[in-house]
Amino acid sequence: MRIIGLTGGIAAGKSTVSARWAELGAVVVDADRLARDAVAPGSPGLAQVAERFGPDVIAPDGSLDRPALGAVVFADAAARKDLEGITHPEVWRLAQQAFDAARAADPDAVVVYDVPLLAEARGSRPLRFDAVVVVDAPAAVRTDRLVEHRGMPRAEAERRIAAQASDQERLALADHVVDATGTIEQTIASADTVWQRLVG
Repeated sequence: MRIIGLTGGIAAGKSTVSARWAELGAVVVDADRLARDAVAPGSPGLAQVAERFGPDVIAPDGSLDRPALGAVVFADAAARKDLEGITHPEVWRLAQQAFDAARAADPDAVVVYDVPLLAEARGSRPLRFDAVVVVDAPAAVRTDRLVEHRGMPRAEAERRIAAQASDQERLALADHVVDATGTIEQTIASADTVWQRLVG
């Protein structure tokens, strides 16, 4: 089994690439989904978040109030680091369980770990990837996508991008790069080229 780390900044096009690779036979493990599981109601992760950030980040139904938490952590780098210290180790634990399940189902599987915060989580990463692929698009392009496609105010889009690792930090991890600057079709073509290098 091979494990490919797939990462990219917000609105870079990483979801397009992971969906395409799933069509081509990859087993995709989604770190965002694992991150939700890590702070699900009743989980130790959610209890730690509530202890660190207070009751204002817990919704009336006992779930995590993501907008409330996001407003705190995207405005405060120290708070964001505290949150990462809670969630990243738990996400890696859940990821390892998913990898083990994929290996048991197919020892020759190509597993793609779709993880947006790979550069940010390096210190809590106990896993070695067979390759790391970065989906790359300039910050200005990603800002425009957040404004045009997600309806985000430009200042908020710029703040979200600035809160993540820089393009240079992500590219420093890359064994392969998918160019996602252009259209979806161009991104898929670049993804197909990289996939052939990975599996060829």
